[in-house]
Amino acid sequence: MVDMASIQTTAGGMPVLILKEGTKENKGREAQKNNITAAKLVAEIVKTSLGPRGMDKMLVDSLGDVTITNDGATILKEIDVQHPAAKMMVEVAKSVDNEVGDGTTSSVVFAGALLENAEDLINKNVHPSVIVDGYNAAAEQALKLLEKIAIDVDVSDKDTLIKVARTTMDSKLVSEDSPWLGEIVVEAAKQVAEKTEGGLKVDLDDIKVEKKAGASMRDTKLIKGIVLDKEVVHAGMPKRVEKAKIALINSALEIEKTEMSAEIRISDPQQMQMFLEEENRMLKSMVDKIVSANANVLLCQKGIDDIAQHYLAKAGILAVRRVKESDMTKMSRATGARIVNNLDDLTSKDLGSADLVEERKVETDKWVFIEGCKNPKAVSILVRGGSQRVVDEADRSLHDALMVMKDVLEKPAIVAGGGAPEAYIANALRQWASSQEGRAQLAVQKFADALDAIPLNLAENAGMDPIDTMTELRAKQSKGSKWTGVDCRNTTVADMYKQNVFEPVVVKQQIIKSATEVASMILRIDDVIAGSKSKAPAGPPGGMGGMGGMGGMGME
Repeated sequence: MVDMASIQTTAGGMPVLILKEGTKENKGREAQKNNITAAKLVAEIVKTSLGPRGMDKMLVDSLGDVTITNDGATILKEIDVQHPAAKMMVEVAKSVDNEVGDGTTSSVVFAGALLENAEDLINKNVHPSVIVDGYNAAAEQALKLLEKIAIDVDVSDKDTLIKVARTTMDSKLVSEDSPWLGEIVVEAAKQVAEKTEGGLKVDLDDIKVEKKAGASMRDTKLIKGIVLDKEVVHAGMPKRVEKAKIALINSALEIEKTEMSAEIRISDPQQMQMFLEEENRMLKSMVDKIVSANANVLLCQKGIDDIAQHYLAKAGILAVRRVKESDMTKMSRATGARIVNNLDDLTSKDLGSADLVEERKVETDKWVFIEGCKNPKAVSILVRGGSQRVVDEADRSLHDALMVMKDVLEKPAIVAGGGAPEAYIANALRQWASSQEGRAQLAVQKFADALDAIPLNLAENAGMDPIDTMTELRAKQSKGSKWTGVDCRNTTVADMYKQNVFEPVVVKQQIIKSATEVASMILRIDDVIAGSKSKAPAGPPGGMGGMGGMGGMGME
């Protein structure tokens, strides 16, 4: 590491300061090595959590909160990464998570392997630009091969969809219950899928996941409607309404306070009485409007006055107040109700319907369940599990599974899992490499080796011998059985198609694209100039809880 301020001089020996005092610069080989090492270390962290036999990580944040997870994106999001090159690896995981939801660990492991192999070539004096070109050509070819081996899926074939959902859950904590949860995921995704010209469209915002520790994972339920984590506002209201007609109202059932500060002088007690009665009458007329529209359930986004609650209870209407806006939107999609901003506009046409609205006790809380909607375009999944940690991880696994369902429904093509497509593409790329000119073919071969890191790590995590496994895998692949992969459950090399391990093509494409891009980006950097850290005012130790370590890109 050199301190720039002290080194640059002109021919006449005059020192020239280009960069600010205290700026560090890292050039050429050293910079590359530094970045590649940092990126490889990130891959090392998540490597052991790849696949069905992968291990979990326990992350403890600065406040002492514990997260136990096996999801690559979550692991990397939770740890506070300092090194700029390592941050780029974390971004890969994030982008894969946002795009396709699954394959976050694979993408980071693959990117790490690409960089590790590039390092060998750099040490043999192959220029980084040549490597980047070779990698990009290989990635393009890999995507073509992937398209070629993809199997089209019929979206109405529920069995295949459940197998895809189970595959993504099998590598998570919930693997034991994946048959049960897989069905829920498929059901939920199919329920909210909408037909468009280009095929199906799935908006995951329409699936509300509520979690509550207690009971067991098997008690996780799909509710054809919405669960609100609120209780009925008034004790006198019915707690259960069948054949519900639901009004969704966005205005408050309260008397609005005047804008200006007004003073009312009352000389006679009777005037006071009239004043209060007028308020009552206004509130009663609000409730009457709801009654005359024939609603028997009212969900209000704002507050409901005590007197209005009393009148609603007398009318036998079940009311919930201060419902979140997002829940109101979901309710409207689920029940077909229209959200009304002004009570005067409310007519019976605006009401939604559900078979049952009921307040139930979930552990210690009271929640309102709205279920049995005819053709709901929004549904809820109520996740249960032994402890808060388990429920949190189940929620993350369900998120991945739902994303994967979305991927398959929107682009119905799959490949077998277990590292089979990676091994197949690696084999094909090695043969294709010889058609490349000059040194680029070295890079293509290294790209193929990096793809092999996926089945290799799956095997390692399953406690298999990596070398024996890879030789057997390559032998079977070259004989033409393209779905041969690593069966971690039974620790053998087997036909993954027959094992019903399926993954969406979109996920595999995203892994290849993202990993290649980040590897190219890191390889292109040959100069790291880090400004000196600004002196922060002395505050409490540890920075603002959880924000510590955001300053400066520590490169010392």
